[in-house]
Parts: sequence; structure tokens; C-alpha cells
Amino acid sequence: MAQFARPSADTNNPDAYTDQGGGSSTIYATIDESVASDSDYIRTVVSPTNDVYVTKLSNVTDPLSSTGHIMRMRTSCDQDAQETLDFTLQLRQGYVSEGSPGTLIATLSRAGVSSTTWTDSSYTLSGAEADAITDYTSLYYRLLINKP
Repeated sequence: MAQFARPSADTNNPDAYTDQGGGSSTIYATIDESVASDSDYIRTVVSPTNDVYVTKLSNVTDPLSSTGHIMRMRTSCDQDAQETLDFTLQLRQGYVSEGSPGTLIATLSRAGVSSTTWTDSSYTLSGAEADAITDYTSLYYRLLINKP
């Protein structure tokens, strides 16, 4: 049976990401839906420099399989800023803080994003990456956005 770990808490937001309306409280709720919505999202400041946002993922059980682990990300640029941005999404286990970021499991990157059109990206973990997950209740997405 398929399981989906979705954002469930704002864990670290040192670079002041906000929701689409500029709010900074429980912004994970704007990216936790089962069907993507272009009307709510998180965003970084204009001209970000490796700006970090970390969200805890909801708990799932170990599927006892090394296949079918997929990371997904949906990206676009703010039409007001007209910038080209690089997105890096990391799957981490045991994240505590930037000083103690836990174990990097896998990375999904998308460089040169300049369109205001939402684009889906995905990455299927290798067997070794999936096997590196030892605690499915301690998974986090760490997002970095940079203006190169």
C-alpha cells in the first residue's frame, strides 16, 4: 500500500520563508496537500542566498522495500521578482538544527528556474538511499533556494 510523507511541521526557518500571503506561522500547511495547489505555497525573499527552510515529514511505516521511494517538488518563480533561481531539496533523517542536520539521504535539484509556470520534479531514491532510512518517523525535507 502506498504511503505519502507530507510536511507536518515548520522545523527551521532561519531565512524567513513565508506563505503566499506573507504569513510566517505554520507555513508547512501551504505545502502539505495530497493534490498540488498553485494557490498556496511557500516563498523566500527576493534574491535568496542559499536560504534554508526545513519541514518535518509526517510519520510513515517502514515499507520493508528498497523500491518506490520518490521525492517530489513543485517550483516556479515569483512574477514580481523576475529572477532565475536554483532549488535544492534534501531528504534528511534526524534533523535537529543547521549545526546538527542529521543524515543526508537524497537530493533533488532544479537549476535555472525562471518561469512563473509551476513545474513538477521528482527523484526516485536508489536502493542504497532507501536502505539508508532507518527511522521513517524522523524524516525531514530541507529546502535551499539560491539566486546564482
